[in-house]
Amino acid sequence: MPRVIFHVDMDAFYASVEQRDHPEYRGKPLIVGSPPTQRGVVCAASYEARKFKVRSAMPSRTAGKLCPHGIFVRPRMDVYRAESGAIMEILRGVTSVIEKVSVDEAYLDLSALFQDHTDPDTALEAAVPVAQEIKRRIAHERSLTASIGVASNKFLAKLGSDFQKPDGLTLIREREKVAFLKPLSVRSIHGVGPVTAEALETHGFKVIGDLQAASGDLSGVVGSFAESLKARAMGDDERPVDTSDERKSISAENTFLEDTDDRPTLREALKELATDVAHSLAKHEMGALTVQVKVRYSDFTTLTRQLRLEDPVVSAREIYRLAQFLLARDHLVKSPLRLIGIGVSTLVPPTRHQLWLPI
Repeated sequence: MPRVIFHVDMDAFYASVEQRDHPEYRGKPLIVGSPPTQRGVVCAASYEARKFKVRSAMPSRTAGKLCPHGIFVRPRMDVYRAESGAIMEILRGVTSVIEKVSVDEAYLDLSALFQDHTDPDTALEAAVPVAQEIKRRIAHERSLTASIGVASNKFLAKLGSDFQKPDGLTLIREREKVAFLKPLSVRSIHGVGPVTAEALETHGFKVIGDLQAASGDLSGVVGSFAESLKARAMGDDERPVDTSDERKSISAENTFLEDTDDRPTLREALKELATDVAHSLAKHEMGALTVQVKVRYSDFTTLTRQLRLEDPVVSAREIYRLAQFLLARDHLVKSPLRLIGIGVSTLVPPTRHQLWLPI
């Protein structure tokens, strides 16, 4: 049976809700987050603000400098949560096979609706009117726009939803997927972070087409990620749409180009990882009762240490501080590190409303 996967991504969700509810903000650079006079971050930026290079997770002070005429508003999480629920109800009217990634995006598996089609591309083409109807209902009932990617797997569908934002609809046919991917940066591939991207680019792999043309083994460049990387480059992804509502953990890792025990380098890596993890917690509106650090040495020995908390942690600053504590307590930087990582688990709703803070 051909696979038909949608990725539905609301456009600048928090900012769009504010512009919908407050006509005076429409057409203006709107920034949802802490004011630039306070220590905090940008939760969302309208497309008008993005023209000034303002983006989510950026310190509010930086956003204020980039966009001095920007309008800063505090987030209304209860409103966004309720709006997300209304949008998910629209999606459930199409299929029950839904993976809610965060308050503003979800994957849908519509394969069962098109099981009579034997040709994969015919099935995908038949699904386009369904995507158009979803967009129409969201616009009509919620006065918001969504971008949708239609493809045979989650990786391609996600790329499709990003391709023509805002208010886009992109179909990636099976027969076109390799050509579609060819000119895109290797950084477009899920799982390729800054460190992996730098390693690939150093070896001459700048666009996905370079990976497609590679005949040798990539494990010398990206390690165990080589097989998955090659599959993504060819547009293949077997991951199912996960209908489980429970998110068990969030983590981020950094593999260094060269093994290091340089303290400033490790601190900067930890700060980036803590920020990434905190951003994911914020998107899922969760806090964590367990924080873990992971290190891998030159000989591939891997150690993890964790700390259980009484109150949930939510901010990048708190996560970074606890990770530093674990590294120091157990003397984990006893020799150069190949990899360092931060993870959080035992996820629960935060005990209080709190904007996650930068480090």
